[in-house]
Amino acid sequence: MRKLALGMVALCAVVTASASLAADKVTLQLKWVTQAQFAGYFVAKDKGFYKDAGLDVTIKPGGPDVAPPQVIAGGGADVVVDWAPSALATREKGVSLVNIAQPFKRSGLLLVCRADTGIKTPADFKGHTLGVWFGGNEYPLLSWLSKLGIKSDGSSGGVKLLKQGFNVDPLLQKQADCVSAMSYNEYWQVVDGGLSPDKLVVFNYTDEGVASLEDGLYVMEDKLKDPAFVDKMAKFVKASMKGWEWARANPKDAAKIVLDNDSTGAQTEKHQVRMMEEINKLTAGSTGKLEKADFDQTVKNLLGAGADPVITKEPVGAYTNAVTDKAM
Repeated sequence: MRKLALGMVALCAVVTASASLAADKVTLQLKWVTQAQFAGYFVAKDKGFYKDAGLDVTIKPGGPDVAPPQVIAGGGADVVVDWAPSALATREKGVSLVNIAQPFKRSGLLLVCRADTGIKTPADFKGHTLGVWFGGNEYPLLSWLSKLGIKSDGSSGGVKLLKQGFNVDPLLQKQADCVSAMSYNEYWQVVDGGLSPDKLVVFNYTDEGVASLEDGLYVMEDKLKDPAFVDKMAKFVKASMKGWEWARANPKDAAKIVLDNDSTGAQTEKHQVRMMEEINKLTAGSTGKLEKADFDQTVKNLLGAGADPVITKEPVGAYTNAVTDKAM
């Protein structure tokens, strides 16, 4: 009996080891630091959705100096989270990124200005300093400024761009008159920093008609020639969307999962729960499939950006529904 029991233990160990070896490895590069903006992926990993799909997923946090297109082009990731303006501009420059899924249905991008600067309309940006994230995050603002006919080189009649880091200090300390912000993150940092809503003028990119698709999943185009890779990505997308669905149903618990994965300890539960609730508004209604109408509107905004557009020609092959069709 003892020999049989030991044999069963050994067999289980072999089966477990084999299952672990058989799991397809996937490395995901996030666009920003660990926070509720990426809760769906952390939930999918924590709840075993990836494991159940036969995937071994590594999630790499980003930051102000991490550009997802550069990471994937250098072989540091299989799939990245990026915004369409960044991905399309990068594609036009020769790095063939392709959108395989679009978990975010809506944009959360804002430009938040101090009311005491006298800025009331976009035309008032002239002569002011605007904070913006770089590493691909600058494209929506550059596109908007070009559409307005406002130069971004600091010349007379233009604006000065200030590289914005992982905070809104430039606005709070009056180093910038406006800063880039997400409706689920930096806007609340400004409010918590002491500038109440009545002291702010907020421009919503969607309301201004210059919003673009955000937080899509992108891979390198040549990888899609491999049916095994497409199958792996389909499993990844399906499990990720299950994670996003769980996060919408359980925002507080999803926020806690994010916090458990934040090695920096820089996030607070209050902020992450609030962020999760705002993020859920942006992912609601998405099946993961990129809708052509949404893509076309983004391209239209980027192409029609005045004298200095982010992209100069209609992109071809920049997205595919093959992965989401297989996933669904």
